[in-house]
Amino acid sequence: MTAGRKTNTGSIHWCTPEKYVTPITNFLGGISLDPCSNEDSIVGAEVQLLSGGIEHNWDNYETVYVNPPYGRNGKTSIYDWLKKCHITNSEIVALIPVAPNTKHWKEFVFNANVICFLADTRLKFLINGNTNNKGASMACCLIYWGNRREEFIDTFSEYGNCCAAC
Repeated sequence: MTAGRKTNTGSIHWCTPEKYVTPITNFLGGISLDPCSNEDSIVGAEVQLLSGGIEHNWDNYETVYVNPPYGRNGKTSIYDWLKKCHITNSEIVALIPVAPNTKHWKEFVFNANVICFLADTRLKFLINGNTNNKGASMACCLIYWGNRREEFIDTFSEYGNCCAAC
């Protein structure tokens, strides 16, 4: 997904491109929960929450994929989403902007199992159903919380530089 980002398209839904949906889905063996979904999402999780995803109990799902709002969206921010990733007992992959100087990186990302800095310098999210856009204005990465560190690194190294988190 996700909501919270606006461009000159007027869309707040920046959906994960198929280039990453397929390997994430394959790695996880399917996605049980997408708490940040929207009607344009192609993630195809078993449960797709269009709202209320941060309040939902994620521990009931084996695998979770999170492409959270990058800015403040009502009462929540990316900090809240990454905190939820960090404390949940599910296998989780999140797509987020690279911002290592932020509080959420220092508290939650650097304590994840793996960080994969994507080689796409301007990731072309699906906006209004297409990738015909300039791409993101920031570098993005995949964050992994789970027990298959080496398998994650092997799978996603072709997409960027993956390393065990600090």
